[in-house]
Amino acid sequence: MAHILLLSNSTAPGRAYLEHAREILAETLDGVAAVAFVPYALADLDAYTATVAAALAPFGVTTHGVHESRNVLSDSGAVFVGGGNTFRLVKRLHEEGLIGTIRDAVGAGVPYIGSSAGTNVACPKISTTNDMPIVEPPSFDALRLVPFQINPHYVDPDPASIHQGETRQERIQQYLEENPGPVLGMREGTWLTSNGAGGALGGIAAGARLFTRSGESEIAPGTDLGHLWRARP
Repeated sequence: MAHILLLSNSTAPGRAYLEHAREILAETLDGVAAVAFVPYALADLDAYTATVAAALAPFGVTTHGVHESRNVLSDSGAVFVGGGNTFRLVKRLHEEGLIGTIRDAVGAGVPYIGSSAGTNVACPKISTTNDMPIVEPPSFDALRLVPFQINPHYVDPDPASIHQGETRQERIQQYLEENPGPVLGMREGTWLTSNGAGGALGGIAAGARLFTRSGESEIAPGTDLGHLWRARP
């Protein structure tokens, strides 16, 4: 079974790109020589790929963008899907025929790393993204690497805020009015690891918040989340 690593965020205040997740990345990339990077969530594919290549170089891996060659994915030992706009990302994944290709590769044992939008597309659908629909994908269907929804960058309601729109909590509750759930709201600095049959939350002490139709609960780092793998979207 493949190792899946889903990060809420790729940048943290005062730290370099991916620096906050250095240890878990080293564990995930152990024994990997080449990474296939999917840069489609941002517009400048070459610049984005170069940023990721520089960040992953200390782990002893080379990184190539899937836009560079059709062979990149099959020639690599891991796949990394970066953050940006989730709608743009999933549109390109469908257009390039990568939904099934990535799913099959991960099913065959290739480690998957996702950050932000890359975490969104690991879910059954992209319906719990925070992003603006700047493009219209042919479908909200995503990779289904995990059988539940995730909301990266989850932010708790601020009682002192003067913002009059819905809080993240309210938006997830609205999602659950139309969909069965569950939804894992991952705060900044957290990540989810899985061996394909279950998983655990890692990262900072802030943890995550789990939303279901029956209520909400706090999830601390280190918590075994195997029960979520028995969820059915």
